[in-house]
Amino acid sequence: MKLMIASDIHGDKDSCLMMRAAFEAERADKLLLLGDLLYHGPRNDLPSTYAPKEVIKILSAIKEHLICVRGNCDTEVDQTVLPFPMLSDTAFLHVDGIDIFAAHGHHACPDALPPLPRGCVFASGHTHIPLCTERDGILCLNPGSISLPRGGFPKSYMIFENRAFTAKSFDGTVIFEHEM
Repeated sequence: MKLMIASDIHGDKDSCLMMRAAFEAERADKLLLLGDLLYHGPRNDLPSTYAPKEVIKILSAIKEHLICVRGNCDTEVDQTVLPFPMLSDTAFLHVDGIDIFAAHGHHACPDALPPLPRGCVFASGHTHIPLCTERDGILCLNPGSISLPRGGFPKSYMIFENRAFTAKSFDGTVIFEHEM
């Protein structure tokens, strides 16, 4: 299975359209969204193409491919307008023999990992900065942000295929690669 991982849309219609185009171009089977889908939150600048109702339409069109976890900017009212589940704080996936624990990153994070077995992958967003590091035998990954990147990084997402994680910008530049 080919898995695309993205985070922190924050209601940005144009970035969501770029993400969906990348999902289709990558020919991924599933899209794991690591939270903060519709709203920008009080600490973030308003994206220039902020249009949460349009983001709802874009994501709804691919709802059968989505796996989502809730971010700190997501609320219960969001679930009333989204036709796919997004209120779970975590998700656990077993893909190609790899265990992936997904969370947004505002509670559990690389500096405060949940009790996971060695060899597990911890995927989170929240910081808007791509990350690939190992902590106590757990691979910690962050795809960055598709709408409001920080740390001088471009808008980015991650692909998991053939037991390898690759973070990319939307122009195809590889930010990091990690083979399992």
